Amino acid sequence: MKTKSRNSQPVELLHQRVSSSITDDAILNYLSSLDTPRSLAVWLLYSLDEHDQLSSLEISPLDYVDSSLFRLDYLATNFLAKSDFLHLLVSKKEAAMKKFLMFEELCGKTNSRFRFPLLDSLTNESSSWLLNATKRKIESILGEFSADEFVDRCNWGPGVSTLLKGEEVSAYNKFQSETGITRDLHAFIKPWFSMAYPLCHLHLTSQGRVNDGFTYEVGNVVVTVPKNSKTDRVIAIEPGWNLWFQKGLGAMIRRRLGRFGVDLNNQGVNQHYCCKAAVSGHLATVDFSSASDSISTEVVRELLPPRWFSVLDVARSKFGRNGTDAFKWKKFSSMGNGFTFELESLIFFSAAHAVCDLLQVSCFDISVYGDDVIIPVEAFPLYSEFCAFLGFLVNRGKSFSSGYFRESCGSHYFEELDCKPVYLKGKLTNPQSVYKLANAVRLVAHRFGNKQTCDRRFLRCWRFLYKVVPKPLRFGIPLGYGDGGFVMNFDEATPPLAKRPHELTWEGYSIMVVAETGVTRFCEGPGLLMDRVRGGQALSQGNSFVLRGRTKVRIMRIFVPSWCSLGSWR
Repeated sequence: MKTKSRNSQPVELLHQRVSSSITDDAILNYLSSLDTPRSLAVWLLYSLDEHDQLSSLEISPLDYVDSSLFRLDYLATNFLAKSDFLHLLVSKKEAAMKKFLMFEELCGKTNSRFRFPLLDSLTNESSSWLLNATKRKIESILGEFSADEFVDRCNWGPGVSTLLKGEEVSAYNKFQSETGITRDLHAFIKPWFSMAYPLCHLHLTSQGRVNDGFTYEVGNVVVTVPKNSKTDRVIAIEPGWNLWFQKGLGAMIRRRLGRFGVDLNNQGVNQHYCCKAAVSGHLATVDFSSASDSISTEVVRELLPPRWFSVLDVARSKFGRNGTDAFKWKKFSSMGNGFTFELESLIFFSAAHAVCDLLQVSCFDISVYGDDVIIPVEAFPLYSEFCAFLGFLVNRGKSFSSGYFRESCGSHYFEELDCKPVYLKGKLTNPQSVYKLANAVRLVAHRFGNKQTCDRRFLRCWRFLYKVVPKPLRFGIPLGYGDGGFVMNFDEATPPLAKRPHELTWEGYSIMVVAETGVTRFCEGPGLLMDRVRGGQALSQGNSFVLRGRTKVRIMRIFVPSWCSLGSWR
């Protein structure tokens, strides 16, 4: 007779589903911890299935003078703001598509404005001066287009393409199987592709297909992905080889912005300025409504140097497909394009400099990360007006130029008080989801305790979540080791002293964690060689690659050389 191993029970418990009522109990416990009229209102709307009212619930910082009360109400209002389990009367996909069509129409109007500027009411002396100043700034940032750099910086992104979906999107698979490209881009690369990428060219043409082994695609494909509790987000999936070249162009723009102090690899700069703005009040945080859907073609043509525009234009998809319907894009690029993020950052940064130059305001504190912009308060009105001229709509509900509150890049501050909310995005279904919420609650309690202790008002909620998890899986882990257990301080976790490995010269502790590891697949063939040449994923994984979206959950023991201290309950 076979007997179960000593560690089999915890592993089996990992795959047990949490009771469906646990999510409701967790919501009640969390909102009870906040204990304000607003948190009560949130619970009543949720429990009575008034989810449409709940998703429309708003909070204005200008209505508050007490930072502590605002923080409590802000956390309550936003707790379910991104939940995917609310029951709404309007389909989130329909709401997203309606907004998408609205911004396509806006791009059409912006295109007309720039084709016939004298016929548009927004064209005036100020907008003309700012437009020319923005063009000069962009030209100084971009400089000359380098063909060698372009070829060298192209690479695959991590996402899907029009031909490769699901788990088959590793760099290896893209080198091995990706053939999708638009006709315009193929005509552009045909004369030099074999010299720039000889291995890729050899692999593609060895298949004996027409068009140098490429598959012509009409353009990108419109789909929706989750965004928040009210609406989905519309993105466009690009042909694979268009993405390859788009990523190269994005990397070039990113590098050039870095020379001017815009680090698109780090949100920390914006977060620092956000806190600074909330305390001093001399900076405004600006957010845009669907900025990625508002970059009209004629604006890009007007602002960018001709050679830069021509290469970006040939790499993008000029046509899209929404279901079976094909249409011509009025916007220049959408979310899903490999250079949209860098392009919008370039435009917003250059426009901010132009506005500050016109107003003779210091440009020192300008900071940009995508559509999150921080500028001096004095420049905010004119900046909003000029951005409207360029076809971008400032989101008044998430832009702040007065009062004590500022928000940017996931940071939320009311004066010096950190008000970053906890978001319950999905139902609690397994121990890992409980760990994640419990740790978020613990860190909020730690912030409420000025990062010296944990505020006791959250103790009941945390203990409830702690007891939901089966006892064999109640692992204590230090801060900074993810959500593979419950974040605790040293005295609570009481980890055993680990046997020191021979190669280490320091002592540490042994802890158990729940870890998700990627499922790998063995690979061989030309794709492996091309991936190794580009220094891709297969190079670090031997002759295998990790399947996208495929993971296995297991319990493992890890060595911790030192513990990050977290305040205890007092």
